[in-house]
Amino acid sequence: MIRVDDLQIFVTTAGAGSFSAAARQLDISPALASGAMQRLEASLGVRLFVRSTRSLRLSEHGERYLPHARQALQALHSGEAVLSEGRDEIAGTLRLSMPSDTGRNLLLPWLDAFQLAHPRLLLQVRLSDQVADLFSTPLDASIRYGQLADSSLVAVALLADNRRIACASPDYLARHGWPDTPAALSEHNCLRYVIDEQTHERWSFRVGETVQTVQVEGDRVSDDAEVVRRWAVAGLGIAYKSRLDVLDDLRHGRLLELFPETRGQPAPLQLVCAHRTALTPAVQALRGFLLERLQQYVLEQ
Repeated sequence: MIRVDDLQIFVTTAGAGSFSAAARQLDISPALASGAMQRLEASLGVRLFVRSTRSLRLSEHGERYLPHARQALQALHSGEAVLSEGRDEIAGTLRLSMPSDTGRNLLLPWLDAFQLAHPRLLLQVRLSDQVADLFSTPLDASIRYGQLADSSLVAVALLADNRRIACASPDYLARHGWPDTPAALSEHNCLRYVIDEQTHERWSFRVGETVQTVQVEGDRVSDDAEVVRRWAVAGLGIAYKSRLDVLDDLRHGRLLELFPETRGQPAPLQLVCAHRTALTPAVQALRGFLLERLQQYVLEQ
């Protein structure tokens, strides 16, 4: 089957006169452009270019095929234009998934304001700490923490510098003492978190160029990050949480950050879509709205 990207590279190369020039125009590597042509020629069973060490020109087959390739690309672009009519309006259904803690305590009130600004928008919200499969689940986007394991997904940063911190309530620290170093966490009751059937019980801290990982134990485990936060606020143990999720608790003294001189595991907050066509005007408007709200929130005193 002929790939659309290969057709585009063929047409661009024919106009540019070389793989390197076409690659610059398309912002890809020359090797990728050359590989696309080999794949297209194999699919068609003909040579499209006559190659030498110093030149590249269309073959007789390439000359004959070029107008048809251009026509095919134009037809596809015309089809996309027809489908995109009306897409600039922020309306219809926007289906989102988001973490339980971040969603309940931070994002839901902001989504209310976003929907108020766009009254023709219908929101469907799924709160779960399990990573949603955007290819098999009917979702437009997912708001999630951490780096992407699947490189085929499209992610745009909402809060790139977010990280995890160890924190506990003043009551817990008054009763059990303040751990001086991350290694001392092994002597404390640590509130552990389960995601994708795996218990998150190895907590990492960076000091300069050194990363220290501590194996922790405790008497409470949950697959809901909000439950872990509530346990920590209630003085039942030490939690290793996204700083964004406990920022309000830190500001009001309900929780205290341990080891502020260290940097915990990175936990960037991202808006993730299955592919670029899912970056609709509604999704892009939501991204801009959340970026502004998050920047204001983290900078509040």
